[in-house]
Amino acid sequence: MALIHRTTLKPTKLELLTTWLPTRPWYEGGTGAPELTKAGGFRLDDPEGEVGIEFMVAIDTSGPHPASYLVPLTYRGAPLDGADHALVGTMEHGVLGKRWAYDGCHDPVLVTQLLALIEGRVQAQAQSISDTPDREVTRSYTGPALPSTATATATDDQDGTELRLTDSTAVLRLHRRLRPGAEAPEGALGHITGAWELPDGTRVRAPFAVL
Repeated sequence: MALIHRTTLKPTKLELLTTWLPTRPWYEGGTGAPELTKAGGFRLDDPEGEVGIEFMVAIDTSGPHPASYLVPLTYRGAPLDGADHALVGTMEHGVLGKRWAYDGCHDPVLVTQLLALIEGRVQAQAQSISDTPDREVTRSYTGPALPSTATATATDDQDGTELRLTDSTAVLRLHRRLRPGAEAPEGALGHITGAWELPDGTRVRAPFAVL
């Protein structure tokens, strides 16, 4: 299980996202900088214990209405080859030293573990507590066996990110702008649904990813 360190990050994750989010086509903010808070999410374990995998929900209150964004991130102790375009930024971790933070949709470790979660081979972990399953994350899958090791081509559009799996006909869509109360579309082979908290304290749910 991933160990959650109680330490410092410079800059913080939200500080990195404040610069990075406005560069995304699915970001719907205004002309000013985002005003972000962490509102939820979960983690997945890397079987090799090398890569941190986090699905963060960040709420932006800079506009007339709060907007909830899903940000899958991976944290590495060295640069990921061929992924300069997916680098969110670097941070100095108080225990682990320099860390490279990537848009996880471009990281094969995250893609592999996300498919394992959809298929029920791994379990979502609490975002901020070591060795604790996140019971609010639910999943379903009704299709054929998915690849045990996966790579994908990630494409952003105004609605989210589409992942076309290299060794499969399956297409995985990540909802980047989350809509509270939404449901997975009919005909989907599988989905992952998670929860987060709105600024008024309301706990809400919506699909994070649909296959």
